[in-house]
Amino acid sequence: MELKRVVVTGLGAITPLGLNVDDTWNALLEGKSGCGPVTQFNAEKFKTQIACEVKGFDPMQYFEKKEVRKVDRYAQLGFAAVAEAIKDCGIDLETADKNRIGVVFSAGIGGLKTLHEEINAYNAEVGPRYNPFFIPKIIGDICAGQISIHYGFHGPNYGTVSACATSTHALLDAFNLLRLGKADMIVTGGAEAAICEPGVGGFNSMKALSTRNDDPTHASRPFSASRDGFVMGEGAGSLILETLEHAKARGAKIYGEVVGYGATCDAYHITAPHPEGEGGAACMAMAVRDAGITPDQVGYINAHGTSTHLNDAGETKAIKQTFGDHAYKMMVSSTKSMTGHLLGAAGAVEAIFTAMALKDEFIPATINYQEKDENCDLDIVANVGRKQELHYVMNNSLGFGGHNASLIFKKWGE
Repeated sequence: MELKRVVVTGLGAITPLGLNVDDTWNALLEGKSGCGPVTQFNAEKFKTQIACEVKGFDPMQYFEKKEVRKVDRYAQLGFAAVAEAIKDCGIDLETADKNRIGVVFSAGIGGLKTLHEEINAYNAEVGPRYNPFFIPKIIGDICAGQISIHYGFHGPNYGTVSACATSTHALLDAFNLLRLGKADMIVTGGAEAAICEPGVGGFNSMKALSTRNDDPTHASRPFSASRDGFVMGEGAGSLILETLEHAKARGAKIYGEVVGYGATCDAYHITAPHPEGEGGAACMAMAVRDAGITPDQVGYINAHGTSTHLNDAGETKAIKQTFGDHAYKMMVSSTKSMTGHLLGAAGAVEAIFTAMALKDEFIPATINYQEKDENCDLDIVANVGRKQELHYVMNNSLGFGGHNASLIFKKWGE
C-alpha cells in the first residue's frame, strides 16, 4: 500500500504570548516572556506564585453565555484555537465531505479547575449535588467531541493522553490516519488550563516548578545551569493536517509537509526521564528513519526543554546519541522559555512554532540562557533568534510516564 503524503494547511493558537498565531509568533520572534504573577487564584500559600497565563481571552466570542458555563477553560481555549485553524486553512465547509474530516484533539489533564471547584462546592452545600455538566466538563476528550458537533465532522474522533506528549501523539495519530487513507483532513492539536490550586500545588509538591517569584520573566531558562524547574503555562494549539491530494484539489496554501514520526517509552520511571536519554534517542531515530532521511539533514530541533535539570540533561544526551557529531552542528531551542510549559498542549503549540520556523526560516531563541551547563553543550540558540535556511526540522515531546514523541516536518516545495 502506498502511503499518502500529508501537509499542514491551517494553524491556530491561544497562548500566553497572544490570542492567535500571528501575535504569538511575533512575540516569540521578539523574545518576549509570557510569565508573570498568578492571577487566577491566590497563590500566596505556594512556593510557586508565577505562571504563564493566557491574558485577555473572552470565551463569549466563541460560545453563547449559557454555553460558557458548560465548558471548562481548557476546552474553551481549544475550541478557539481550532476556530482560527479552520478559518486559516480556507476550506469551504458548505461543500466539504464532512464524512472524511476527523478530529484528534487532546488534553493531558483536562478539566482540573472544574474538578477542584465542583468538589469544593459539593462539600460546602448542606444538600450536596454535583453540577450535571461536571463530568462532561472535566473529561479530556470532550473538546474533540465539541469540535465535531459544532462543525458536523463525522470522521475519526478521539483524544490521546500521554502527559506532556499528549498533543504530539494526537498529531502522530492524525498523520497516520491521513497517510493510511482513513480521512482527507484531520483537525488536531491540544489544549490545557491547569493553573489552579491543585495544578500548582501538585507540581510544587513534586518540586518540579520554578520558585523564582521575584523575577518571573526570567524564571523559565531551559538548558541554563541556573534553571530551577519549569513554569506552568496554559493555552491551545491546533493544526489542520490533510492529504496532499486533497489540499491540492482545493488550492490550499501549505505551511510544510509532515514526513516522519517516532513514538517510544523510556519504561524507566513515572516522572523522571531515562538518565542516558535512551527512550528519547530511540524516538528521534525512529522519526528520522520514518522520514526516509539521514540524521545530518535535520537542521533544527524545537526541544522539549522544560527547564528542569533532569529533562534538559537527558534530552541533550538523547540528541547526541541520535545525531552523533551532527548534534553540535544543528540548532536547538526551547520555546518554553517564553510560553512556559503548556503540558498537554505543549506539543501542538510547539509543532506550530516548528512549522513556522521552517516556513519563515527563522529559529526562535531560548531566552533567559545565562550560564552554560556542561551537560547541555549543544547549540542552544541563546537569547537571540537566528535567520537560517532550513529543509527538515524536528519537534520533541517527552512526557511523564516515559512517553516520547517526535515529529519531522519538511519545507514545502522541495
